[in-house]
Amino acid sequence: MITKENILFCIVGLLGGLIVGFMFANSVNQGQVGGQATTTTAASMPGGGGGMPGGHPPMNGSDGSMEDITVAIEKARAEPENFDAQIKAAELFYQIGRFEGAIEFLQKASKLKPDDYITMVNLGNAYFDSSKFEDAEKTYAAALAKKPDDLDVRADLGLTFMVRPQPDLDRAVKEFNAVLEKDPNHKMALQNLAATYTKKGDAKKANETIAKLEAVDPQGGAAAKLKEEVAKIGAN
Repeated sequence: MITKENILFCIVGLLGGLIVGFMFANSVNQGQVGGQATTTTAASMPGGGGGMPGGHPPMNGSDGSMEDITVAIEKARAEPENFDAQIKAAELFYQIGRFEGAIEFLQKASKLKPDDYITMVNLGNAYFDSSKFEDAEKTYAAALAKKPDDLDVRADLGLTFMVRPQPDLDRAVKEFNAVLEKDPNHKMALQNLAATYTKKGDAKKANETIAKLEAVDPQGGAAAKLKEEVAKIGAN
């Protein structure tokens, strides 16, 4: 399954469908999830491996045990009008990589508070990690209609076009460039733009983007991995 976490450790896999992204509530630096403040960091999306990534703050004090999940699900279903209960159940499903379950409860939460921005973005993330890229696209677009300057969400929107079974690489490039027009140092947009150019077979633009990425993140390993993939373009 494609998730937003694994590209940080396997950036080359982007050319086969992996991606760069953010964790649950990824687009809000200081958000409210289930009434609790959360501080998000780039590239920490709960992945399909069944656990939270290293460094992720605990969500509402839960360790994500099956008992916790069972209790949360029962509460959410017994109290369908309880927004926080729906969010809690979604969080716990996310912790164990059960994205379909997260979608179920985020949809319910979104119906209770249709204008809640973070819930909207989290639903987009859940769609994405379930490989429902068209649904993710629509949800991210709806979020951007409310906050058009949210660069992280716009970068995620670009990803939906890059990794779907029939990619629209030109649209992905357009969205990543829109992010970089506002923030030339947006690392994830640079990584994904370089990977998209590589996937398009455009070595020149890929290398130009990688050079910018190296200036922004000189200690990161993504640039070196991407260079290896760009080199293969000329070898084909």
